[in-house]
Parts: sequence; structure tokens; C-alpha cells
Amino acid sequence: MSRLRIYEDAQPSTPVSVHTAPADIARELGQVGVRFEQWEANAPIAPGASQDDVIAAYRTDIDRLMRDEGYQSVDVISLAPDHPDRATLRQKFLSEHTHSEDEVRFFVAGSGQFTLHVGGRVYDVLCEAGDLIGVPDGTPHWFDMSESPYFVAIRLFTNKEGWVANFTGTDIAERFPRMEPTTR
Repeated sequence: MSRLRIYEDAQPSTPVSVHTAPADIARELGQVGVRFEQWEANAPIAPGASQDDVIAAYRTDIDRLMRDEGYQSVDVISLAPDHPDRATLRQKFLSEHTHSEDEVRFFVAGSGQFTLHVGGRVYDVLCEAGDLIGVPDGTPHWFDMSESPYFVAIRLFTNKEGWVANFTGTDIAERFPRMEPTTR
């Protein structure tokens, strides 16, 4: 189940509020400029489907975002618990960072945790299959895929080369909850 926990940035032990209804999550995130949507496939997706098949199943929503927001490219990333570089890949984005372009991810399968640091608050978003999150460029955040990652995600880019993590140098991400491994 998708979940949003909102914390004061100096109080990582107790959330100010918790939301699980998609409309509530979208409303709360929208107030800080973050897009949250839920999509449904236009066609069934078989396990092991190709990148082209996954993109085709969500083509209507992808085309809408590309047209409305100016994204230029799309791809699919997949990570399983047995990936040999999972620990290195996880560590890469666990510290607070920004990007010079939006970070847009749609979870086709599995889950991931985006945590945003905006206006003295921390927005911890557990994204599950069917969830799209759009983190605006320049927004401090971190991403956790757990110690046992499992997800298939569609990524949209304005410019893949512009999607580079610029680390803030703070340790705030270390003080907030990490993603718990999920069972599938």
C-alpha cells in the first residue's frame, strides 16, 4: 500500500501525519510541488516483458507527460534482490541530493521509497506498483530501494545527461527511517 509520512525535519522518530489514500497523498505532495499519480496499464504485462512492451502498456500516460512537461526520453529500469551490485546501487542514492532536472518514476512492479526535504519537513513516500512520483528539479531528496530491492520502473527524462546527483553534504537522510524489505 502506498504511504506518505510527513515529519518535522528535526523530529525523525514521530511523523506529524500519515496518509495512505492516494488522493490524500497527491494533495499533500502537490502542496510542495511534487506530482503523485496512479496509472493503470492499457494492456496486460507479462513477467519478463520487454522494455518496449512495458512502455506500450502505459503509452497514453507517458505521452501525456511528455507533451505536457517536455520530457524527451523514456526507459525502463529493473532491479531484483539477487542483483550482484544491489548494495552499491542502493548506497548511491541514500544521501540527500538534488538533480538539475525532474526525477520522474512510475512503479510498474515492486516498490521504492522517495524521501523529500522541503520547507522544514520531510515527506517519506513509499511508492508501490501503479504509483508515479515526479520530484521537481532542485528538490532535496533521497531514494531507498531496501536491502532486498525489487522494482520495475519507467523513467522519464528531459535530458539523461542532466540527471546527475548533486549531494547536499547533510546527514539528514541518516536520521530518518529506511525502507523495509517487502515480500512479494
